[in-house]
Amino acid sequence: MALFRPDERELAETVSRLVYCNPFLPERVELERKALGDDFVGFERVLNMRSGDDALAENVQRLIERVGVLTEAARERLVDGEAVNDAERVLYEDLALFFLYHRYHLQFRAWIQDALDTGGRRRLGFYADFEKNARHLLHPPGVELLHDDPPEHLFAFFFQLNRAFVNIYMYIVGASMAAANLRGSIWQSVFTHDLRRYRRALYQRMGDAATLITGPSGTGKELVARAVAFSRYIPFDVSSKQFGDDFKESLHALNLSALSPTLIESELFGHRRGAFTGALEDRRGWFEVCRPLGTVFLDEIGELDAAIQVKLLRVLQTRTFQRLGDTETKAFHGKILAATNRDLARAMQDGSFREDFYYRLNADMIVTPSLRDQLGADVHELQHLVRFIAVRMAGEAEADVLTGEVVEWVEGRLGLDYSWPGNFRELEQCVRNILVRKEYRPTPRESSSARATLVDAMETGRLTADELLNAYCQLVHEQTGSYSEAARRVGLDRRTVKARVTAE
Repeated sequence: MALFRPDERELAETVSRLVYCNPFLPERVELERKALGDDFVGFERVLNMRSGDDALAENVQRLIERVGVLTEAARERLVDGEAVNDAERVLYEDLALFFLYHRYHLQFRAWIQDALDTGGRRRLGFYADFEKNARHLLHPPGVELLHDDPPEHLFAFFFQLNRAFVNIYMYIVGASMAAANLRGSIWQSVFTHDLRRYRRALYQRMGDAATLITGPSGTGKELVARAVAFSRYIPFDVSSKQFGDDFKESLHALNLSALSPTLIESELFGHRRGAFTGALEDRRGWFEVCRPLGTVFLDEIGELDAAIQVKLLRVLQTRTFQRLGDTETKAFHGKILAATNRDLARAMQDGSFREDFYYRLNADMIVTPSLRDQLGADVHELQHLVRFIAVRMAGEAEADVLTGEVVEWVEGRLGLDYSWPGNFRELEQCVRNILVRKEYRPTPRESSSARATLVDAMETGRLTADELLNAYCQLVHEQTGSYSEAARRVGLDRRTVKARVTAE
């Protein structure tokens, strides 16, 4: 007799894939649907806050019940001496891990939310119960399984999975595939594409790889950095019943564009007294302050002076550095995150960004999508994002009314084709302006190419009336980023404006 009957095996194989899939990509929803069949509570193609937590929780609860029954039945067969092969052992262990994870995920998440709200390191009172159930499921008497992770490692691993889920799901908003792919990319940056390998061997090594976050200004690169930094593996100390670090204190951020080269070096590397004018005492920099489980975030890395690029390259290559004015070599054990909205490929071509530094920095890359990409992929995304902002600005009671006012203004005045050059940051400004003044007027953008073409042609008298109107429509469209708003200003039909803007 096999460990699993045919109908049980199909569920076991589906859950085995579900255990290690990326929770933010379409595969997760499809696997849940397959596992639950007609009992699946439908929601959108990818997991997002617009789907609602109720459907997610209901599906998970039904899966826990089914997997719990199947896991216990398989365990009894193992204890009774049922002969199994390695493939069946893997299936059983994956079922046990799924059940064990979800048995405690609400307790983990309550603890994580409390830590985010109040900070500080606290004891976890449910480890003893977790350890008892882990040994019950993964170490049945008289049965040798392939799984050999100690309970404290599993506890830390599950804590990390829950922490990553919370920091990605709650703070990287959006229901479009562009937003889903961003969440999936962050998850992969933390755990790699192979979660099994990560659990076995890579959990202590991911800090060695730098992560570069690129994308237009205003697309949430700081939130991405926060999600990655707050989601690193932290070991659990059984004796103190505490984790070895406070994840909320693990991120050390520095905006490089706001400081002079000397101050940047001092902030990162530290300095000895007298190293430069104003260095009145010894000072530790971020690379020295940052603990092994911490992260240094270098924002606006594209603005970095070439000389400092060389010094940072050494940190990436050797994991060592020196304070300014000092000869003692110190070790850096944390992770480096960097972000930029600059085109680094072009910067390398013009010589302002070192190629060797770029390739060391780009061991892993996350690209944040523009707001226009998100809105263009989902007709409901604008309302979803506006409501998210409205709740923060006006509270839950006023959110729906404010959302309606903003969406009406955008559709009627800016048009759904508005380019949102300021991205999510501009959308926040739009909501704020409509909340205060019941209107939003985008700041006119400098349209150098269209303006120069128009002025030059008018001064030389080279335009026909038709060409003049084409050039003017092009200028207004570049300023507004929207065919609808350009049409309103020019006094023409939207389709006419679009035809003139795109005319050769």
